[in-house]
Parts: sequence; structure tokens; C-alpha cells
Amino acid sequence: MNQKDVLSLQSMPAASASYGRPPCRFINREFFIITYESDPTAIRQAVPEPLQPDGSNTVSYEWIKMPDSSGLGSYEESGIVIPCTFQGEPCNFVAQMYLDNAPAILGGREIWGFPKKWAKPHLIVEDTETLTGTLHYNHVLVATGTMPFKYNILDEQETAKAIAKTQVNLKLIPDVDGTPKIAQLVAYNLDNITVKGAWSGPARLSLIPHVNAPVADLPVQAYVGGKHFIADLTLPYGRVLYDYLQ
Repeated sequence: MNQKDVLSLQSMPAASASYGRPPCRFINREFFIITYESDPTAIRQAVPEPLQPDGSNTVSYEWIKMPDSSGLGSYEESGIVIPCTFQGEPCNFVAQMYLDNAPAILGGREIWGFPKKWAKPHLIVEDTETLTGTLHYNHVLVATGTMPFKYNILDEQETAKAIAKTQVNLKLIPDVDGTPKIAQLVAYNLDNITVKGAWSGPARLSLIPHVNAPVADLPVQAYVGGKHFIADLTLPYGRVLYDYLQ
């Protein structure tokens, strides 16, 4: 390989790319989101400056089932999102993510800086009536969420607007000597969104302390509610919102 060949490679390893090239198209992507009130001190500790928590003291715990994802495969995901602002503009900070798919972990971390770790999330309809999400880390249950199945219909246009809200990741990649090589806030917006159904209802969430999956560090203090929706959408490349090394 010459230098031009090297620079044209998709990703490591050179012999076989670990993931496909974005943009990534998701078909029938299913979301289950429980929004709850949490400890404002814990929220502030989880949010990197210059992002600011939006003052609602809320956190969203998510399960996402992705059966058809171009360049990434078929997999499920779970994690924590915190509503924030950047220079007064609303955004969501993606604080923790857990999933069972190597291409999505590798591509997510290397390109967008998603905080992805390997675990076993699962989203099902339990006994025909209860939407149920679980997360196991190293075979240990660390999260369980429940909501009645398709209780109340939500407006699909408003749901599409919520999906398109700016999302922000903290991307950290070290250099070969261990010093920071990349330290950025990376923003992206999902687009080409078609909502195929959206519902709301009461929800409950159990978080169990685990040192390697610290979802319980943002404890549940009160419930706001649950949302369940299915959509086709596209994940494009991101953009640098803030560079800590500049």
C-alpha cells in the first residue's frame, strides 16, 4: 500500500473494515424512553462544560432496537441522555450507551465519539401487554424499564421534531503516549425521519448500582413518563461543537 491507499482506507484493520461508511440508514428503529427527575448535583457532575443542564433536573433512560442498520448490522442499545443547552441552544448530551454489536461500538466511538460499551440490552413486549427493557452487564442486571404497550397515541410530527433535536457526545481519543489527541464535543442531527407510530404512557424504571455500568449514579427521584415510537431515520456524519485542545 502507498500513502494514498492508506489514507483511503475505511477503518482498521486495513485488511477488513470494521464498519460501513456513513451515513447510516436505520429502518424500523424502535425507541423506548423513560424520562425521570434526578439529583441535580449528579446531573451537573455528568455533564461536561461548556454544556449546561437545561434546569429541568430530568434524565431520559433509553432502549433502542435496531433490526436493520446499514453499515452496522442488527442490534439493540440502552443508555442515558441528559437534556442540556450549548450557548443557549437546546441539545441532548449522550452520557452512557451499552450495546451488543462490535461495528456499532467501533464506528460509534471512532467517528462520533459515542460513549459505547459492550453489554446486553433487550427490548420486548412481555406477556402481550408490557413493553419491557432490560440491561445486563457481565450477566448482571443493572436496569429494568416497563410501560403499558401502546397506551396513548402521540403526534408523529412532534415526535419527528424530538428525534431531530441536536445530540452531543464527548469524544476522547488518546495519543500513543497517553496524552489527549482528540478531546471534543461532537454534535449531530438525525435526519430523513419517517415516524411510523408513537405512543406514551406511565413508566417505571429500576436502576441497580454497578461499577462498570453506572446508570444508577443518576437515581430516579420522580417519574415524568414514557414514550415508545418506531421510525426510519439516517445518522449522518457529525460536526465539532467544541474542541478542548484549541
